[in-house]
Amino acid sequence: MNRIAKLLPLSLPSGRAAGILMATLGAVLFSAKAIVVKFTYRYGIDAVTLIAFRMLFAMPFFAAVAWHQSRRAARGEIVVMTNKERAQVIVLGLLGYYLSSFLDFLGLRYITASLERLILFLSPSLVVLLSAFWFKRPVERRQWMAMVLSYAGVVLVFAHDLSFGGGGEVLLGSLFVFGSAASYSVYLICSGELIKRVGPTRLVAYAMLVSCVACIIQFFVIHPPSMLIQPMGVYGYSVIHATLNTVVPVFMLMWAVSLIGAPTASLLGMMGPVSVLFLASWFLNEPITVWQMAGTALVLTGVFALMGGGPKPAPAPTREAGTPPR
Repeated sequence: MNRIAKLLPLSLPSGRAAGILMATLGAVLFSAKAIVVKFTYRYGIDAVTLIAFRMLFAMPFFAAVAWHQSRRAARGEIVVMTNKERAQVIVLGLLGYYLSSFLDFLGLRYITASLERLILFLSPSLVVLLSAFWFKRPVERRQWMAMVLSYAGVVLVFAHDLSFGGGGEVLLGSLFVFGSAASYSVYLICSGELIKRVGPTRLVAYAMLVSCVACIIQFFVIHPPSMLIQPMGVYGYSVIHATLNTVVPVFMLMWAVSLIGAPTASLLGMMGPVSVLFLASWFLNEPITVWQMAGTALVLTGVFALMGGGPKPAPAPTREAGTPPR
């Protein structure tokens, strides 16, 4: 037993290796959401029902985290939120998670999973553009070039999907997903100062709870309670969506950021669009073409350049570091 105990620590990954593993796996699980959504749509449900079931099953997990955070605040371990901060959390929850997710799910009815993930990956460029517009921050030449590459990649894949017909649906779906990326970019910009005071763990838990409540209310406003009765497949995919594609990667990315820093975790997030190409081909029989590979390469190159070409030394990790879910 002593010999095993001595050898066991050697088999465990280092903090950095564990962070890299969690960031990569978290990105893949988040991106695989599109695959699960596509499978769930085969049961004939709409986006309102789909997102309501996702949030219904995810809600207990985020409620538990929110309760734990509130207890910590009550004990004085973390700051107590002001009424203004609570109002900000509500707005951010509606904007960053409810609206963004709803538009994303609407778009997935009409476009491929690969195109959806590439459009969502335009968020960093939208953050740069919106920051330049709102805060008058100058856009560097390198950033312009990076954005040109990213948008060229999306246009390439978009044109490829148009060639298979259904141009109106592809355009509509792309606009929905682009709206999702835009609303999430606004969330990222507006949440910056709040995260510093509230902490990402508490912000994510509270904002997700707001989104859960909004999605469930929307469901009952649009549908009768009888719509809660669905085929078992809908429940099964919704549980997978809520846990493996939402709750698990949320906390994996939080822990990863605390171990390796946000810049490195963001770069590893590039594994998401790449993984979707192969997952969509495997599970959904979506073809992998030269155009898709080229478009994906352009988008990832643009995002890589937009983030400065590589990870920079991160500050000392903190327990409250985290990355919000998509």
